[in-house]
Amino acid sequence: MSLTLEIRGSLENIPAADWNALNTDGNPFVRYEFLHGLEATGCLGADKGWYPQYFLLWSETPESADVEDDFGELVGAMPAYVKTHSYGEFVFDWAWAEAYQRHGDEYYPKLVCAVPFTPATGPRLLIRDDQPFQAMADVMINSACQYVNDQQFSSLHWLFTSPKDCVALCGETERDLSSAEAPAEEGDHGDSESAAGPTLLRRMDCQYHWHNNHYESFEDFLGRCTAKRRKTLRRERRYVSDAGITLERRSGSSLSDQEWAWVHQFYEATFEAKWGNPSLTEDFFRLMGSSFGESTLIVFAYDPNDSRPAQPVACSIMFHGGNCLYGRFWGCRREHHCLHFEACYYQGIEHCIENNIARFEPGAQGEHKITRGFVPTLTESAHYIAHPGFRDAISKYLAEEQKHVRERCTGLTDLLPFRQEPITLGTHAHSVHST
Repeated sequence: MSLTLEIRGSLENIPAADWNALNTDGNPFVRYEFLHGLEATGCLGADKGWYPQYFLLWSETPESADVEDDFGELVGAMPAYVKTHSYGEFVFDWAWAEAYQRHGDEYYPKLVCAVPFTPATGPRLLIRDDQPFQAMADVMINSACQYVNDQQFSSLHWLFTSPKDCVALCGETERDLSSAEAPAEEGDHGDSESAAGPTLLRRMDCQYHWHNNHYESFEDFLGRCTAKRRKTLRRERRYVSDAGITLERRSGSSLSDQEWAWVHQFYEATFEAKWGNPSLTEDFFRLMGSSFGESTLIVFAYDPNDSRPAQPVACSIMFHGGNCLYGRFWGCRREHHCLHFEACYYQGIEHCIENNIARFEPGAQGEHKITRGFVPTLTESAHYIAHPGFRDAISKYLAEEQKHVRERCTGLTDLLPFRQEPITLGTHAHSVHST
């Protein structure tokens, strides 16, 4: 098989069907419509610090062999971005950047293989089902690391990887770095990788995911909880209903232009209040409604006592695909007690139960999610650090960090609301509790 590796700065001329044929698990965030939508609506580029660099793997066909600039069939891809900062990634490497600066070296630019502004697990090595996965993955991994070396970037980061991708990147277990290459001279950008391929470092973090344990209703879910937690969750929902607030779950394709304008206003208000500049444009949300609406879930909250009762007072924004629901954004124009929990968590849980969706990832951080049924779950990323000296230091740091993350993730399971037997810690795709 003759393969060609190409790097493009846009998905514009890639057929959507060809790209989506690589997304074998249905993850919504690596769909063509989502990634190209970010490009087409001004969410990326110089003013955002995200520069697309898509790695495309083509297989020559008999027809393409005789046609100039026809590489054949798209059999693999990796969505990557050159970054000039670390915002919008949610796997925090600020301390690494500071270490580079203290030593008079540059950490930026770097290359990131991730979905911009999206701390959700999913595939990063997109390979068509009829292709040998590991062999194709190795071509893209090695090519990406070589690209980082050639461009003299500091590093390459695969963030929130699926378990399958993490094995392809780092192996079944943490690689033994005790026999790593001898330190290079100052300024060396890692040309001494071993014949086995580049050394990639595994990093772990903890998120909180809800798992559908064949619940028949929200009451069935509550029935698996302890009496104390069941009472608390019911009380939180009652605060919202007693205030007269009603909630409505809507497919993105059903929203009007005015409703999408409200959604974006809620999104902007939250970012401006807490995290600085919002990155997603109103045009992006409108495009999601028209081209991605069936994978988009909007929860509107209405207050009949509001001065504008026909306009929602709050909304949450979710996406679904691959048998998982992903909570992404929330916003409100008036505070209501426990409305955030209702719109962002309980409505999502009900939606999963009613639609037989297996898992609900409500976003990054937030230990308060645990007592509401979201299980501490290990997430993983893989990192290529070009400079051997920094690579050695970071690998030692990650070895210590990983022990603390595992211990913390295991300890937090004590906060779960379920009536349960002793639990065993798992990773992303595996439940870590029993009921």
